[in-house]
Amino acid sequence: MTTAINTASLQDVIDANASIVDVLYANPKGSVVRDAVLRQPTQFVAPEFTNWRDEQRAWRETVALYDQSYHMTTTTVRGKDALAFFTATGVNGFSTFKQDKARHYVCCSPSGHVIGDGILYWTNPEEIALVGRAAGHNWLEYQAEIASWDIELERDEIFSKNPAGRRDVYRYQVEGPNAAALLERLNGAALPESRTFDIITLTIAGHRVFALRHTMAGGPGYELWGPWDEGPEVKAALAAAGQEFGLRQVGSMAYFTTAVELGWIPRPMPAIFSGEGTRGFREWLPATAEEVGWSLGGSFYSPNIDDYYFMPADIGYAHLVKFNHDFIGREALESAVSEPHRSKVTLTWNTDDLGRLFASYATAGELPGKYIDLPRATYSTWQYDALKDSQGNTVGVSTYPCMSWNERAMMTLGVVDAAQAQVGTELTLVWGEPQGGALSAPWLEPHRQMDIHATVTTVHED
Repeated sequence: MTTAINTASLQDVIDANASIVDVLYANPKGSVVRDAVLRQPTQFVAPEFTNWRDEQRAWRETVALYDQSYHMTTTTVRGKDALAFFTATGVNGFSTFKQDKARHYVCCSPSGHVIGDGILYWTNPEEIALVGRAAGHNWLEYQAEIASWDIELERDEIFSKNPAGRRDVYRYQVEGPNAAALLERLNGAALPESRTFDIITLTIAGHRVFALRHTMAGGPGYELWGPWDEGPEVKAALAAAGQEFGLRQVGSMAYFTTAVELGWIPRPMPAIFSGEGTRGFREWLPATAEEVGWSLGGSFYSPNIDDYYFMPADIGYAHLVKFNHDFIGREALESAVSEPHRSKVTLTWNTDDLGRLFASYATAGELPGKYIDLPRATYSTWQYDALKDSQGNTVGVSTYPCMSWNERAMMTLGVVDAAQAQVGTELTLVWGEPQGGALSAPWLEPHRQMDIHATVTTVHED
């Protein structure tokens, strides 16, 4: 990324404001539909093809087709040092990583807090691609500039911000109990033997297609990709053959709820806004970068930005951290191994409390609770709602509330103190922002905070 002379940086924004937390709270927020449409343009991916309930059921009962071509940034690293570069910047162990494999990649700050994550794809010699949200990509670009690596980086931006008006590759996810049968029908032969994160090749509509054994919502699935111009023919073949298998195309509204059923927190705040170890990056990152314009919200409010960061173990990534190599954040993470950490959980909302929330919208003369969109009730890039115990102590945060039609429940992913990470533990989720939403005005309507009882239904063991 090249920054124009005299262009303000993230550090300039921080220096010019009393609180970066308040700056992020004041950034534009939007409905789930607006957020989804921004990332997946409606001319290519409809918000709903049938309806989001029907589409959610497909990945559990038949087969679902997600078009992932338009969101997520891709950075391809080419050169002799490609593997060494990811080894030095990622917490992962790479001793068994090789061509025709993929890997979940996590990068951290020198303090050991998560900056970003994504999936690494190794399909060609000395060429590894990272696919994920922008924060991790910007950090990698900075690291490539400040050290001597025998590599070249090529960045393929999300469709809505891509100056080429196209992507390098299409990406489709086929998932559900009928996914393998559908792909075998199109491939004309049994699928090659594979395990999770193996990359195989298929033939669909006469085109060579890469396929990654991978899941988005927890069921059996494959991610498919190939050259951009071949995408429409491959997609058409999937849709036509899929009729026999009960295929549903998944719109953007349902697609962004897959994370809650999988148990993956897709939006941890990148740990870049404080600390001397990341100051150089903040001075390098322009004020126009996505991380500066993204929004913070929710009932959990702290003037200290550090309180929004996660260590890998907090969000279920402890098993990915390997101390068999040097990497950014190693010293801090080694020191933290013996210390208590928080745990990732899934919580289910109390239906009576959810009903009270909806009733408040139709009660005249009463300040309502914060409006809740379905199926995904996130209005900020980083939404942190406070979780409290029976004594009123804040014991964690809720990060990603969604309605699952499969579970017939409103659910959220949370990060809680270890003592609360027990199935059956009942916590109180505070729904609504402090000061009635004033910190997020005018993006959120005036509202009152309401308590939602939420029960831990899954503890995501590392």
